[in-house]
Amino acid sequence: MRIRRLPCLLVFALAALAGTGAHAACESGLAERMHAKLHPKRKLDESLAACRAWPAYPGRSIVVLPLVNGAATAHGKVLDLEVLVIQRPDNGNTERDTVLARLFQPEALEEDVIRIQDIRIDTGRYVLSPDARAFGLRVRYSSSSRTNPLSSETLRLYVPQGSRLREVLAEVEVERDGGEWDMRCNGRFEQMRTMLSVGKARTEGYADLTLARSLTQSRAQVQDDGACHDRALPERYSTEVLHYDGERYRVPKSLRTP
Repeated sequence: MRIRRLPCLLVFALAALAGTGAHAACESGLAERMHAKLHPKRKLDESLAACRAWPAYPGRSIVVLPLVNGAATAHGKVLDLEVLVIQRPDNGNTERDTVLARLFQPEALEEDVIRIQDIRIDTGRYVLSPDARAFGLRVRYSSSSRTNPLSSETLRLYVPQGSRLREVLAEVEVERDGGEWDMRCNGRFEQMRTMLSVGKARTEGYADLTLARSLTQSRAQVQDDGACHDRALPERYSTEVLHYDGERYRVPKSLRTP
């Protein structure tokens, strides 16, 4: 049994509240230009817009436009997403940026007590078949509650197909830091991490996806001598293989976003 003082628990709880922070839409102004071209009458949430070059394809960039939906919740907002693959000219003429593929997703993201911290584009090596390479969209959420701290990250995967994009993996939670405590010592905390890998086996033409998860939990309680005792529970591991069904990967309910 380990002994931790109050500051350590407080740091852990507050760390769960910290997201990666909002960032400028795109330094080059690409998101703003695409917004003006495609959705001039819609409000763009510039703090959450994202752009990233796609290294696998020279000259291509991925752009995500979060558009504010009028159907706001009591505690937050609803966002439509326009996800784009852009071909950029070699001469730097921004007027010749061309939309190669796109997908509009109404009410794709929703805030309630849990807030959207940021949206990031993941250009990892998601090669699903010889002619299908995916990119990811990671969304970071956090709660402002000090007694119930929570930080969570989700992942979606998209594949270009002609002039459109397909979401082949719906939003799956891949990270979570959270807990519940009394602001003194007593409480419980957990940390979940997921490693996603592309397998060699295929189903309906696409590689199977393996999600290897680890879950670390701890319990804290004030003792008679006033010390705060924090007990770590045995780490738990699980593995889930996702199979493609011809449209998208089948995701068990236990892996979906809470």
